[in-house]
Amino acid sequence: MALTATKTQESTDFTKESNSEKAETKLNTTAAISVHPAVKVRQSELILFTTQLSVMLDSGVVLSDALDAITEQAQDGTFKTVIMDVAEIVKSGENFSRALSAYPKSFNSMFISMVKASEASGKMPEMLNVLSGYLDFEADTRKRIKGALTYPIIMALMAVAATGTLMFFVLPRFMRIYEAKGAALPKITQVLVGFSKLIGDFRVMTSFVTVAIVAGTALYYWAATTSGRRVIDFIKIRTPVLGTMFIDLVVARSMRIMATMVNTGVSLLDSIEVMHGSCENYYFQRLWSETDKKIRDGYQLSESIQISQSSHLIDAGIIQMLRAGERSGDLGYVCDKISIFYEKKLGSSIKAVMALIEPLMITILGGIIGTIAIALLLPVFRISSVIAH
Repeated sequence: MALTATKTQESTDFTKESNSEKAETKLNTTAAISVHPAVKVRQSELILFTTQLSVMLDSGVVLSDALDAITEQAQDGTFKTVIMDVAEIVKSGENFSRALSAYPKSFNSMFISMVKASEASGKMPEMLNVLSGYLDFEADTRKRIKGALTYPIIMALMAVAATGTLMFFVLPRFMRIYEAKGAALPKITQVLVGFSKLIGDFRVMTSFVTVAIVAGTALYYWAATTSGRRVIDFIKIRTPVLGTMFIDLVVARSMRIMATMVNTGVSLLDSIEVMHGSCENYYFQRLWSETDKKIRDGYQLSESIQISQSSHLIDAGIIQMLRAGERSGDLGYVCDKISIFYEKKLGSSIKAVMALIEPLMITILGGIIGTIAIALLLPVFRISSVIAH
């Protein structure tokens, strides 16, 4: 009997030791993954990768084989190296989400969180398919914004070129004529001349650039602090027109994520965690943190949002729709409808912003060039009398 007990104890000790060794091995494997924070890939490559992987997994291909196939098809470059390394990490026994986390610049926290959630739900192909569509939507949104800004940017460059030509080539000629004749320049022209000399002074410009670099560096580090984030994010959501566009973008993204995750069987709390990680705005992060806490205390999603300090970020009508989805059991369907609505609203917000920027830039640039032109033309009106003397 004692011998049996001894063997049982030895077996238990061996099992504990074996489990400990496995845990240690797992820990060592996890620690062995090196993070590459500087590696970044193009959005188009990421969209193609996500789409290809979704199709292959949906066809029954094993994840490691799918990654190998994508690597063979990919062109030589940074992204191919990234996929090869991710594939090797997966083959070593790590989860796909853990492998992706080695490249935080290539795969952001939202991407990794959604993959992690899909691993838990067992619906990775569906999640990757929706994620591909979401990435495509974001790329299209950025493309539309860049396209709309092309005209104002070209105007700004032309204005800078025209201003530089007038101040550094045309203005000095008038100055020499007036100085030779001993004539006094008009006040506005004198101010322009003084500003031109100030810009041309190497020591002054060196000091200005130094101050600008120091101020920019200080602002950069301040923006990374909690107080800095609060101020900057407050400006983002409170600026007229621009704030509406920003809020529409975040809400559309959040509702799309929730619709995707709820429809694929991910729990509501996990969905909110991913939504929290997908937005970088302090006030939206506070909204989802408070919502998460209230849900854990027993509140419904709509109630949690409504009593949050940042509830003003979500329209009352949206909260009513979420409440209706909770009662009917179709929360995912309702979130999907909300995301579609906000994506259309975002398109209107972008058009509104672009409609505001163009006339605003025309007014500002027209005022600058007009002032310089007047300062140069005033002496021209009197140049004949100056030369005559």
